[in-house]
Amino acid sequence: MKRPLVIALNPSIDAEWRVEAVLWEEKNVVHSERCWAGGKGVNVARWLKHLGAAPRLLLPLGGAPGRELAAALRAEQLTPRILPLSEATRVNVIVTTHRQGQLRFNPIGPRLTAAEWRAVLAQAARLLPQTSVLVLSGSLPRGVPADAYARLIRLARRAGVPALLDCDGEPLARAVAARPLLVKPNQHELARWRGRPLNGERAVEAAAQALSAATQGWVFLSRGSGQSLLLNASQGVCLRAQPAKVKTVNTVGAGDALLAAVTWQIIQGTPPADWLHAGLAAGTASTQLPAGCLPGKLS
Repeated sequence: MKRPLVIALNPSIDAEWRVEAVLWEEKNVVHSERCWAGGKGVNVARWLKHLGAAPRLLLPLGGAPGRELAAALRAEQLTPRILPLSEATRVNVIVTTHRQGQLRFNPIGPRLTAAEWRAVLAQAARLLPQTSVLVLSGSLPRGVPADAYARLIRLARRAGVPALLDCDGEPLARAVAARPLLVKPNQHELARWRGRPLNGERAVEAAAQALSAATQGWVFLSRGSGQSLLLNASQGVCLRAQPAKVKTVNTVGAGDALLAAVTWQIIQGTPPADWLHAGLAAGTASTQLPAGCLPGKLS
């Protein structure tokens, strides 16, 4: 049976420190700390499993943080396909304050050797014939070429596997020509791809239409509490929906929950309107939970 494949090239251990407030140039007392397996691709795989899929997760890991991350995933019954690295996996720090919101500190992560990157491509090629949908999500580690996602999407196309993409900057720009089925930028990422600020709804929709025309596929523009768009320029489809109004507890991983829900809908063959509404529902649900947690699982 074919299963979704999530490739997380730059996973992390995520550590959250809770403080009353951030005091600059002063000692900040951490009232509580917790750690979990993190990174955008890992979050997508976690939510896919929660929604009912049986995802495969391919990720390079190294050092003590890598061993800790693998153990955490096994505890969640997400057994990853691990490619060993000579350098250590990164540890992200999230500082959550009582009133000031969150600060996030993400190291750039390990540098992959040319041989380690070739191993990623080889393992992906072996897994793709048993894959229903490929999900590529998150930043690229050092040592990996900027067209890494483009190469993986082309591998998927040759295997007849649709690819979904969530990334930013040059990796996104390079991947567009490889024609992923769906790209999920937020408004900041879309503006970076467009190369100019997006002032007003017309500019936002025009940029999303341009990105869809470039990929010849779908664009899901997520906008936090604002109105999201799901459109396909070649099909003349432009759907809009507003997420439910809620009091946000946390924003880490909301976009990943959204992408997982869209992936699950695509696997089930539902119409695009269902992708939009299911994605927004999962993203909103994620904002009601502590980072790294799932509905019904708060530890």
